[in-house]
Amino acid sequence: MLRFLYENSLLLVGTVLVLGTLVGQIATGWHDYNDELTQMQLPVLTLGQYLGSGHFLEATFENWESEFLQMALYVLLTIWLRQKGSSESKKLYEEEEVDREPNPYKEDAPGPVKRGGWQLLLYQNSLTLAFLLLFFASFWLHAKGGAEVYSIEQQQEGKPAVSVQEYMATTRFWFESFQNWQSEFLSIVSIVGLSIFLRQKGSPESKPVDASYEETGE
Repeated sequence: MLRFLYENSLLLVGTVLVLGTLVGQIATGWHDYNDELTQMQLPVLTLGQYLGSGHFLEATFENWESEFLQMALYVLLTIWLRQKGSSESKKLYEEEEVDREPNPYKEDAPGPVKRGGWQLLLYQNSLTLAFLLLFFASFWLHAKGGAEVYSIEQQQEGKPAVSVQEYMATTRFWFESFQNWQSEFLSIVSIVGLSIFLRQKGSPESKPVDASYEETGE
């Protein structure tokens, strides 16, 4: 058990942080939204009802979509683009291990590599594809939840409710999206740029402490 925990500690701790903050978001969001509903003289929601509400969907997936978009673009951009001196970049001119063609005869190679063809093509792009699928799913759920909340607000003003597609045509929806997207792109710029000059001993995201500013790659 101790060996399992050690070998998977990064993913396990990350998962605990996600779940812990999600529980905090649910608890505070539930009470906050019920306060809003009370002010609008609408019935409050039980916890179960809140988890299926537009407020919860919008608040959750508005943030998730930007994270998945960031990761998809980051994985793609780092294939072709370089940044001299950054630990987040591949070497400027040398070929790297990730660039070589997969070897189907390698004993412990994954099944798709050994089978080749369309399975290999799909597998060798699977990380980007997974992030893109998660992005589009989160994008839709953000829109779905946002449309429900927006419709409630509209009806309170005597205006008609909107469909998901109609909500996606509003400036509010795109304001919510762009403000999250730009923050994620800022985080890419930050880690790429700061890793040129700054160090963190022991982290794979940093160059060695004694590496020069011009040294590129981890």
